[in-house]
Amino acid sequence: MNIAVLGLSHKTAPVDVREKLSIPEPQYEPAIAALCSYPHIDEVAVLSTCNRLEIYIVTSETEHGIREVGQFLSDHSKLPLYQLRPYLFTLLHEDAVMHLMRVSSGLDSLVLGEGQILAQVKHCHKLGQQHKGIGRILNQLFKQGLAAGKRVRTETSIGTGAVSISSAAVELAQIKAQNLAACRVAIIGAGKMSRLLVQHLLSKGAVTIAIVNRSLERAQELAKQFPDAELNLHPMSDMMSVIAHSDLVFTSTASTEPLLDRAKLELVIEPNQPLMLFDISVPRNVDADVNDLSHVQVFNVDDLKAVVAQNQEARRQMALEAEALLDEEVEAFDSWWRSLETVSTISSLRDKIETIRVQELEKALSRLGVEFADKHQDVIEALTRGIVNKILHDPMVQLRTQQDIEARRQAMQTLTVL
Repeated sequence: MNIAVLGLSHKTAPVDVREKLSIPEPQYEPAIAALCSYPHIDEVAVLSTCNRLEIYIVTSETEHGIREVGQFLSDHSKLPLYQLRPYLFTLLHEDAVMHLMRVSSGLDSLVLGEGQILAQVKHCHKLGQQHKGIGRILNQLFKQGLAAGKRVRTETSIGTGAVSISSAAVELAQIKAQNLAACRVAIIGAGKMSRLLVQHLLSKGAVTIAIVNRSLERAQELAKQFPDAELNLHPMSDMMSVIAHSDLVFTSTASTEPLLDRAKLELVIEPNQPLMLFDISVPRNVDADVNDLSHVQVFNVDDLKAVVAQNQEARRQMALEAEALLDEEVEAFDSWWRSLETVSTISSLRDKIETIRVQELEKALSRLGVEFADKHQDVIEALTRGIVNKILHDPMVQLRTQQDIEARRQAMQTLTVL
């Protein structure tokens, strides 16, 4: 069995490619089922965020398994594989293990050290188990990855003051608009990203903020978290009216289709009315044709890179400290992985020796006579078990702890022919 990860991220693919491969939560179950139906994929986990789509697999035939994931991605995105291939990365076993550790720790994020990814990895693990994609090996890998992410945040300062996608978007808005206090701001969506948007907007001085969401109840729950702020709540039916009376609009919804396009905006925005749209959703909530409107500026998650770069340097030294911790976590997983190779050998050897012990015990007891055997069988049974366990103890410990893979396999071959 081998571990592999195939996917793409903000480092390898632009947002217009990433959004085509994005897998919303309602599609997780059929996606996992489709991947598990391939003959060479034994376990699978799907990690889909605004900045990445990664498919983790356990496969007995690495080349075939990777090919099958590639086929799935092509079918899902409706893009031929030759068009996708330049954007994809593939990592095998230890590199795949380290990659998940780095992702969980925020070291592979657009915003170095951001904390939201740990919750996303945890949710990926939960959904993989729920939809029967994750088995014994990926379960251990994700448990180790989550432990690594928590450890990095506990034992280093990389998460201290680390900006999120939301805070980077607000910072970009402040750069572009200069005075957020004078701007009428609208946020489309009321999820976690929107809550962070409100938090950072208020900290930067914004005072006029409208929240537009399909569920007013969820918008009200968000508003309760900011009792000192005056947030204006609106149903989705008011979206275009709210936008028409806004200077800055942030979009952060789970919609798989654009909510805004040129035609909709032209109906409500005057030709000389400036508007800035900050779309931090993947798939994008704002259609690309909005860029054709001269008085409307559109920014997406890829436009945040310059803002993020200014905040990265302070955390790079902390990232080096985190990498050292991750080396330890990878070694811990590899030790567990190596132990799996010995399990079947140990089990087979114990079964074989137990069969011999029982046979020889029966012979001895039959020679000692029924009366003696009945009286002393428990003592003799315990004696033979104790002898077997003491004989097996040292070889079993050495087998489990042997670091050299070839030496361990030779030892296993020797034991199996005993």
